[in-house]
This record gives sequence, structure tokens and C-alpha cells, in this order.
Amino acid sequence: EISLNIMSLGGIALAIGMLVDNSIVVLENIVRKKEAGLPLMQASREGSSEVATAVIASTLTTIAVFFPMVFVSGIAGQLFKDQALTVTFALIFSLIVALTLIPMLAALGAGDRFADATDDRPPARITRGIGFVVRMLRRFFSLIAWSMSKLLRPGVWLFQGFYQGLARVYPGVLAWSLKHRWLVILIAFGIFTGTMSLVPRLGSELIPQLAQGEFFVDVRLPPGTPLSQTDQSFRSVEQVLSEDDSVELTYSVAGTGNRLDASPVDSGEHTGKISVQMKPGSTRILEDQVMDSMRQKLQALPGVQYEFGRPTLFSFSTPLEVEVSGFDLNQITAVSNRIQQAMAESSRFADIKTTVESGNPEIQIVFDQERAANLGLVVRDIANRVVSNVRGDVATRYTWRDRKIDVLVRSIDTDEASVAAIRRLIVNPASDRPIPLEAIADIRIATGPAEVRRVDQSRVAIISANLAFGDLGTAAAELQQIINSTPLPAGIGAQITGQNEEMQASMRSMQFTLMLAVFLVYLVMASQFESLIHPFVILFTIPLALVGAVLALFVTGTPINVVAFIGVIMLAGIVVNNAIVLVDMINKLRETGTEKTAAIIEAGKARLRPILMTTLTTTLGLLPMAIGFGEGSEVRTPMAITVIGGLLTSTLLTLIVIPAVYSLMDRRPVPISAAETSLV
Repeated sequence: EISLNIMSLGGIALAIGMLVDNSIVVLENIVRKKEAGLPLMQASREGSSEVATAVIASTLTTIAVFFPMVFVSGIAGQLFKDQALTVTFALIFSLIVALTLIPMLAALGAGDRFADATDDRPPARITRGIGFVVRMLRRFFSLIAWSMSKLLRPGVWLFQGFYQGLARVYPGVLAWSLKHRWLVILIAFGIFTGTMSLVPRLGSELIPQLAQGEFFVDVRLPPGTPLSQTDQSFRSVEQVLSEDDSVELTYSVAGTGNRLDASPVDSGEHTGKISVQMKPGSTRILEDQVMDSMRQKLQALPGVQYEFGRPTLFSFSTPLEVEVSGFDLNQITAVSNRIQQAMAESSRFADIKTTVESGNPEIQIVFDQERAANLGLVVRDIANRVVSNVRGDVATRYTWRDRKIDVLVRSIDTDEASVAAIRRLIVNPASDRPIPLEAIADIRIATGPAEVRRVDQSRVAIISANLAFGDLGTAAAELQQIINSTPLPAGIGAQITGQNEEMQASMRSMQFTLMLAVFLVYLVMASQFESLIHPFVILFTIPLALVGAVLALFVTGTPINVVAFIGVIMLAGIVVNNAIVLVDMINKLRETGTEKTAAIIEAGKARLRPILMTTLTTTLGLLPMAIGFGEGSEVRTPMAITVIGGLLTSTLLTLIVIPAVYSLMDRRPVPISAAETSLV
């Protein structure tokens, strides 16, 4: 069961351009048969059956790419499961429509199908009824066609002019490429190699940030800051926000939790949160500008730590985190401070904070185990007595709903928990010789750590930061250089975690998914063509598509992320469709005894128009998504940009490179009989 959400609706938008591809190929072939002089009924029958294999193969290859996305785990699976299922079922039904409804509608007006019948002719009332329905359908579709032709006439003129110009030039270019096959392949390889060199310059990130018109900032002042001072600091920040016209409202909470029920790191009088609601229609750029103005105000506060965030659809770690681990807390603190200082010197990192900070003042009691044992005392009993004296004893538990709340009994004397009183605390009240606590323990006032984190039984300090600019991959590389240049004592380690770690895992998963998609596409084509060479020839379109995908990302300044990688996987199933239609036509011409080169040129001229039309419909269907209309467009735009760039480039290169590769790799004699189309 799939609900209507931004991803399933995005799947419908994505499928719109591809749904008509099958019908275009079928209808164009029917029109070509009719223009050759065949009767309309015969043209519909032969035109649809001639391209049925190619249409089925192209649809199955696309489904072979989309359907495995249902089983992808991680963020990619959460994002694109609904979209993959939507596109899969839409393509299945588009194939059924293209092979059944389209030929039937194309055959309307073929004349009285019972004109030549004699004995088996139906009653006149039935034929009149069928004729009336046919006439009504023809008038209805004629009206729609007339209206659309008037509306789309400028676009039709533009496409027809482009097609006619290309149709005049293409046969000569194709003939030249077949005479210089190795040169064409070398040029294509050079273009591919040069384009792939741009990949390191694209940058990388896990997933685009969604601009939802609101954000928040968690603020921590130095421990011990009173609530009044925290509130006054928040008011000064809100004063800056009130002067910004793009901010609709702000609200803040100063002081959260208390020392008994929460960690002093994340709560207390010195902590709080400021939430900002932008005005409707505010862009991501405006949000970043407001954040920058808040950063300037917050940095003026002494000892402040802050972290900006947005409401997210998914739970993510901070973009960058450094995990410093070891057993010596002092060495961990020293290393984390050096890394934090180096990060602060770089303008790429923002909102830097660390878990290593001073906590609240506390009384520390260090027992002398040997002295206590000589006096016949047990340290555990002494510790329990100190806790009972300071915190109180649990007399009973109060049950409220499904919770049990301890009822503590302790003295109302405020001096009971003072340092002097604790020093004088008698640890053996039932004995004839009372012994004070200070006789068997060292009691001192100190500042303990705010928190102690452990990973795999090792103490860790975590330094987290957001990105001030640039992409996550470049920032992670710079952070790794900082770690490499920081001397680490023996037993202390440092590694980058956070979203960067998740990004690396997702990219590895996507690479495996891409290889699996290519393998499934090859299997589908091998079963349809009953050949091992022809599917291999068609797979050359995938590297050609990568050229356009990388160029599109580079021109638009879009970094590589999970969404863009999904677009690359989709390309593996989409771009092969044009080559399937072309190679299928070449094979059919060769079966009739046509020489190989002549068959390639004839197939290229015959399939030029449907290839251009299917490419244009898919591109126009994805164009609104690539421009970025609507809420949540940040998640869909990189995928649309990748598919459009790859599809346009692969189409132009497919018309030239694939015929050259086919001419080199297919060396079977002419003619090809039906028996010879088995496995090569």
C-alpha cells in the first residue's frame, strides 16, 4: 500500500515522460507503414507487431532498474521505495496500452471490417451501432487533435524543423562514422575519460538539505550561567532577528531540565533553544543569510556553543563529527582541543562544539581503602551512608499511572550537604569510638566532566560541526588533513564519523546497486534478443550517458549525493531503450537479406524520429522537476538533472557510436535466418 506523498507523486511526475515512449514507438511505426502505402488496418497490425519485441525489451530493462530499488536499504530505500513502485506499475500498464489500445485506436476509420463478409456478417443493427461508436470516437479524438495542434503549433514547427534538418545531415554523418569506426570509438572514449576527470571536482554529500521555512539553534552558555543572563542573551539574538524582514516569528526557551533528571551538557539554566519561522516563499539562500547574522551575534557571547538545525524528515547525524577515543581522559581532552582549535581556524567549519567541557562544581570523596580496612570499616557501607545523608532515603514509591516515583526523606537543614558537614559526618554511629569521614577519605571541591561517553569500552570525545560552505566530501577531506597533522599520543585515536560515514556507506551500497542494475538489464536484453553480443553493444550507451550526467551536474553546480546516484541507476535502464529500438530494426532488416552497412544506415534513418521523440518527451517530463518547482524539490532536482543530462548526451552519441560498435562486433554473414539469431 503506497500513500500519496512527495516521493510517490514524484514517481508519477517522473513516469509521465516515459509512459508515452512505448506508444510513440508503436504509433510512429504504424504511421511509417501507412506512409509506405499499406491500408490502415494492415499498417496498424504490422506496425505494432514489428516493434513489439523492442518495446517489450525497453520496458523490461527500465523495470529491471526500478524494481530492485524497492529492496535497497538505508536512506536511499526510504526515499525511493514508493517512487520505484509507482514507476514500475505505471510502466507495466503503459506497455499494455501501447500494444493493445494504441493499435486499435490507430485502426479506427479503416472502413467497414465486414465489407467483404457474406454469410457470417452480423446483423445490420450491430454494424450500425459499431459504426456509430467508431464515428463518435473519431470525432472526439479529431477534436482533441485539432485543439492540441493549434495550441502546440510553435513547438511542432520547432521540432519538425530540427528533425528535418537532422534527417538531412544524419545519413551522411552515419555513413562517415561507419567508414571510420575506430576513430569514432576512440573519440567517444576520449570524451568519456575527459568527463570522468571532472568527478572529483563535483563534491559529494549525503542528501540535499530541505528548506522548510524554519530552523532552530541550540545554545549553550558556560556552565553555571544563571537563568536571567541566559534569557538576556537570547533576547539580544531575537532583537537581531526582529530587524530582518524575511523572518515571520521567533520563539525561544531559556533553561531546560535540571541537574537531577538530565545531563548538565544538554540541559540546565545555561542552555536553551531559539526557533525561527521564515515568511512564506523564503528560499534557502535567505535562510542561510539569517543564520549568518545569528552566528555573528552568538559569537560575540563569551564561552557560547551553538548548533543550527532544521526539522528533518529523517534522523541524521551532524554533517561532520570527529570521534577521539582512548582511556586517558586528559590526553583525549588535549587532542580534542587541538583539533577543535584547528577547525576553528578554517572558514569551512561552522557551529563547532565538543563534548569535552567542564561540568558543574562537585564534591569529590576519595577513600583511603587501607585506612578504612584497618579501622574495620567497609567502604561500600560508608558510601551508602554518605549518599543517604546527602540525597535522603527512599521511604516508599508513589505510583502515578504507569510510573513509580521515589519518595525521598531528608533533612530540611541546608547545612547537611555542606563540605564541612560532610567532613564531620560520622561513618560508624553505632560504635563507641566515632570516626569522622575526613579521617578515612580525602574530601575536596572540584569540577568534574560534564559527561563521559564510551564506545567499545573506550572513553571518547566527539567534536561536531556544520558546514559554512561547500560540500560534505571536500570538508571531510580537509578535516582528515587536520587529523593527520595533529600528533596523537599512544593509545589515542581519531576518526571522522557523522553524516560523512553514512555517506560513504550509502555510496558503496549505490555502487553495488548500479552494477546489479546493469547486470539485470543485460539479462533482460539477452533473453529478448537471444544473443550475447547485441546486448553488449547496447550497454555501450551507459558510459555515454555518464558523460551527460557528469556534465549536467558540473554545469549546475550540483554535488554527487544519494539522489543523483539514484538518477545514474535510472539511466542504466532508460538510455538503453533508444539503442534497443535501433539494434532491433537493424536485425530485422538483416533478416530480410539487407547488407550490414546498408541495414545500419536504413535503420538509423527509420528510427531517428521515434528516438528523438521519446528523448524529448522524457526530457520535457523531467524539466519541471529539474527546475525545482514545489515543496521538497531539493530531493528530486539532482535526480532529474542527472537523467536529463545523461539522456540528451547518450541520444546524440547513440546515433553515431552504437552503429559503429555494432558494425565492429557483429560479424555474422548475411542474411541472418531465424535459426541464426540464437546465442552467439
